Amino acid sequence: MCSVMNQPISKHIFRAYDIRGLYNKDISPDIFYKIGLAAGTYVKNTMHGTHICIGGDIRQSSQSLAHAMIAGVTATGVNIHHAGTTSFGQTLFAGGELKADLIAFVTASHLPPEWNGVKFYYGDGVGFPEEHLMNIRDLVLQDSFPFASWDRIGQVTPVDATNGYKNFFVSRFQFKKKLSVALDCGGASMTLSAPEIFASLGFRVVPVFCEPDPTFSKRPSDPKPKNLTALVEAIKKYDCDFGVAFDGDGDRAVIVDNTGQILSADQTGIIIGTYGLKQKKGTIIVNVECSKSVKEQLEPFGYHVKQIQVGHTFLTLEAKQTQALLGIESSGHLIIPEYFLFDDALVVPLKIAQILDQVKRPFHDLVMETPSYPTRKEEIECADDIKFDVIRKLQGVLSQEYEQVNTMDGVRVDFKDGWVLIRASNTSPIIRLTTEADTPALLQGLSARFLEKTQEIIQQMKATH
Repeated sequence: MCSVMNQPISKHIFRAYDIRGLYNKDISPDIFYKIGLAAGTYVKNTMHGTHICIGGDIRQSSQSLAHAMIAGVTATGVNIHHAGTTSFGQTLFAGGELKADLIAFVTASHLPPEWNGVKFYYGDGVGFPEEHLMNIRDLVLQDSFPFASWDRIGQVTPVDATNGYKNFFVSRFQFKKKLSVALDCGGASMTLSAPEIFASLGFRVVPVFCEPDPTFSKRPSDPKPKNLTALVEAIKKYDCDFGVAFDGDGDRAVIVDNTGQILSADQTGIIIGTYGLKQKKGTIIVNVECSKSVKEQLEPFGYHVKQIQVGHTFLTLEAKQTQALLGIESSGHLIIPEYFLFDDALVVPLKIAQILDQVKRPFHDLVMETPSYPTRKEEIECADDIKFDVIRKLQGVLSQEYEQVNTMDGVRVDFKDGWVLIRASNTSPIIRLTTEADTPALLQGLSARFLEKTQEIIQQMKATH
């Protein structure tokens, strides 16, 4: 055993679903070398595995960090399949095909270009659960690793992550009509896969920011509606059947209809559940932030709609355990396990295109049949040292006051005409309050009532600390 490097490591870079921080402030090649040592040690000693598949997104620092991590992994005697600079789906697909013990993707997803990090997945695409990620954190913080002897150092094998991935989609999707699609890749990782695959499938592709741009200078890597003006304009100008915007790494897709209307993840999921699944009996997973419209629209078809905690890790794990047909995260992550367990953003627009190819109606007609209710999101400042205590107190108080209370993730209270969800942020000194109701007036009343209750509990907690 020996100790490496001396750069201090902050625990806060280890989040519930990934490792993340600002480059050269929170994270660096030195720290990623240690993360590689820890990941290799974990795979070798705990998983009794032999190799990790690793790739990285398009941002400037990704390959520097990936190579540092590779150096750490191989120093423990664990082998590497290196996919290089790819989209999220390309590396995850390659890791699955190679039956990797662990897949690592270097990315900060939708965050600005000065951020970076890494996500871990099992070879089958299930996200690494928080407790196992914390095991890697503990190994990093212990800073003492078993190094392999010179003749047992892990070997690095380059992997072509493009052709097999493209061939998979070409073999699974065929279209009768020549559909037109506007692709907004934001200059990010999906520039490396989406335009070529859509073209190979016979689409008329209207590119929007489809040239690699590691600094995201043309469009932020988070595909929020306010960032999609160019995409909406392209759809209207070129009379596209639909459009799609991807986030920085390619695990989220935002769908836009032929009139330029931007769909929520719930609306997209409802349309896929209504028109795009082969069978109408089975489980559809939604997180506790999803709209009540999903249950209202899809259960009459025969689906069982099951609520779970927020987080892509829970989504992938639950999908595997329940053999779910569809998984919906309100933040935009969708999974269709018929193709992959992981949340590859390319599957969603191709499934939408498949539906449009079959229903022979304009996309906007389908969207207009999909109800959406007024919603509101509030952020309430609350110190990190009391925010979870506040939630626990609210769980107890609200469980006594109301009949339908769900405490699996924060506290959600359901009414016949709406619901409220109160959750502590995992990463910020914030409590988030999300409200949905049948009318704006009901929304205002529910939001105000639970905002006041939350602030009251925060003040109580402050007084006792």
